[in-house]
Amino acid sequence: MIPSTSPPQRGAPTTGRKHGLPHSYSLPRQVTLRTIARLQAGYRDDVPAAVAAMARLRREAGREAYASPGSWGLDHFEALAEAREKRRREAELHTSGSGPLVNSSRFWTSSQQQEEREATSVHLAVTLWALHQQSVRDAPMHLPGWPLGRAVRRLAHGKTGVEDVKLAVSRAEDAQHDSTDSPGGGAADPDHVPVEQASETVRKRFVRIGASTDTEILGNRLRELVLLLRTARIPLDYGLLAEQLFLWQNDNRQDEVRRAWGREFHRRYGRYGDSSPDQEDDRTGVPDGSPEDFTILDAGD
Repeated sequence: MIPSTSPPQRGAPTTGRKHGLPHSYSLPRQVTLRTIARLQAGYRDDVPAAVAAMARLRREAGREAYASPGSWGLDHFEALAEAREKRRREAELHTSGSGPLVNSSRFWTSSQQQEEREATSVHLAVTLWALHQQSVRDAPMHLPGWPLGRAVRRLAHGKTGVEDVKLAVSRAEDAQHDSTDSPGGGAADPDHVPVEQASETVRKRFVRIGASTDTEILGNRLRELVLLLRTARIPLDYGLLAEQLFLWQNDNRQDEVRRAWGREFHRRYGRYGDSSPDQEDDRTGVPDGSPEDFTILDAGD
């Protein structure tokens, strides 16, 4: 495990240190996290190249991966190609002598289908984040520990942002420490509101997302929700979302993703976030992020 270090202040020089991602992370999740890491800090610091790249991403929202010539050269496609090449080299090391299987048409078809699902999930997640972060400089809209269900629950209760969550947790912990009536340790969830008080309109939007029948419909409904989250300054864990979108494209695993969204909606979040500081940067929630990592060459035209 990589020791935790304090993140750089916004606008301050960085050391160029690199973090590793957990091996359990899927390829779409890794690529999404690395892409957002390079852009989010730069966009919030108003780095011209990052701002230009974000504009390109927003223009691709709603379009299929690689379908628009304007998308060719986007950072997440390059990161995806690099990750696949790394995976290919590692697979060759572990499958030495199994050439006939690797070169079979069945294997090639399966590989193509997987790559299409990977590209779709990464492209959808990154373009959704670009819409979410648009014109928001005071807070990161990608934040670990904020899965889709949690963000929707907070929106449904008419709440905004995350700073008040930290304040509420702190107050609840102080109250728990001073109280002699509450058995057991740990503060109650200060941000929890009975589900009966949730906005039925928002809840129905969430239900429609879960009931989506294809990726085009799912993407459209997620974009509608993200615009509401942006207005309320409620963040989302886009690395996790990319992984869930990848699994959702497998008909045999859609129910698994739906169950996860339902659990996230009903879960009690007693503390601020669930991310590990040893794996993720406090500013962006992802590794490898600094404005200096992004140059004007990355932004394209």
